Amino acid sequence: MAADPGAPARDGLDPELRARIAALSDEGWEIWERFDVDVRRNDWHPFVPADYERVLEALVAQRGPGLRFLEWGSATGVITIMADLLGYEAWGIELDPALVEVARGLASRYGSGARFAAGSFIPSGYRYRPADGDGRLGTIGDGASAYPELRHPLEDFDVVYAYPWGGEEAMMIDLMRAYGGRGARLLLHGGEGVRVYRDGRPVA
Repeated sequence: MAADPGAPARDGLDPELRARIAALSDEGWEIWERFDVDVRRNDWHPFVPADYERVLEALVAQRGPGLRFLEWGSATGVITIMADLLGYEAWGIELDPALVEVARGLASRYGSGARFAAGSFIPSGYRYRPADGDGRLGTIGDGASAYPELRHPLEDFDVVYAYPWGGEEAMMIDLMRAYGGRGARLLLHGGEGVRVYRDGRPVA
């Protein structure tokens, strides 16, 4: 669903910025449609696009001066670039190096300084050990940690965003609790919108 460039009153964004973000979202959907035909039709891939409008609302609500933003599983980079355009210092981590290249190209076309690294968003040494003993990571693939390439550990980021598949939320909350900075916010996108967590607890 394309973003509506005529909605600046709701989010308080400058109309020119709103139009750039709308164009970015539209191009993101076009890239996804080609990806779905060229890649996902032949082989399962975990990348599916978020509801960009809902994520935009969440990013606007959380933004502030000098905040560092990180997206776990940044895919084509739309949300990381969106965060950069909103004034965050924005980074994205994506396991699929081909998608990282797509994201870098998209950032260049929109004059964005968003940065992307290929690898895993799971820091070296982290192990998920839930109380029920089922430490499986769902669709989250294996790979070398991307934080050395970012030159920032997870604790350096103020806002972290992810769009987990069902059942992966608890691991992401645990990871943020273990390695995230104190007071940092975790934004998890689900069927009911974007939920915000701080220090492992939902924010009302």
